[in-house]
Amino acid sequence: MSSTANGVEGRRFPPPLASHEDVVKDPTLFWDTLRNFHSQLGTKYMVPVIGGKELNLHVLYVEVTRRGGYDKVVSEKKWREIGTVFDFSPTTTSASYALRRHYSSLLHQYEQVYFFKLQGPSITSAATGTIDGKFDCGYLVSVKVGSEILNGVLYYPDQAASSIATNQSCTTLIPFNPKPLNSGRRNRRRRRRGGDPSRPKPNRSGYNFFFAEKHSTLKSLYPDREREFTKMIGESWTNLSQEERMVYQSIGLKDKERYQRELKEYKERTNPRQQKELL
Repeated sequence: MSSTANGVEGRRFPPPLASHEDVVKDPTLFWDTLRNFHSQLGTKYMVPVIGGKELNLHVLYVEVTRRGGYDKVVSEKKWREIGTVFDFSPTTTSASYALRRHYSSLLHQYEQVYFFKLQGPSITSAATGTIDGKFDCGYLVSVKVGSEILNGVLYYPDQAASSIATNQSCTTLIPFNPKPLNSGRRNRRRRRRGGDPSRPKPNRSGYNFFFAEKHSTLKSLYPDREREFTKMIGESWTNLSQEERMVYQSIGLKDKERYQRELKEYKERTNPRQQKELL
């Protein structure tokens, strides 16, 4: 259990060097003040790339603040609308997610100072913690905030109130031993491979690599629409240019060569007759 917020721990926001209106009108002033802002905070500053093109952070800042700021854009789900301003390629399926992530890390705190005119210390913090034990109604935890260690209890939702109302005991302690994730899936994969972990992993086609990449992105964006992913990815693959498709097909050809080479070496190691002929 751990959490951090943009890598800033209780630092003070630097004062604004210009007004919000001025940085909106003047892109050069915006870039200068943004670089200075991150330099003062000691945070990382970079120009991100989406769909092979550098993201214009000035345009992104203007569009988000024009709609009321980061929190309002998030609550009203306006990232897709903002994405249309940038004219991304149709194959860039993760544009909305990328815009939100880059704004959060590079512009959100800048927005607090220049758009909302926030002064004083930043309200971000960092904490790490561990689960020490489990009991009927929740968990026993230890949390380190700065140099201070706090011990406490995390109840299941509504469990504390209901236990008080019914005079139910919540004292039975159970050792906490987290189960490894996806162990059943790994075991099924091993059985499908015949139980020999040294056997080479079968090659994948260019489309398989494209599918895996897009599926991972879509799953983080639309966790409740997984049944639609195959159709969405197929349409994205169809819309790729010949040059874009060749990138993935080249990866698939290299993986095929890898598999053929490793399979040949595997058969030579495991076939006694071939080993005798070589001797």
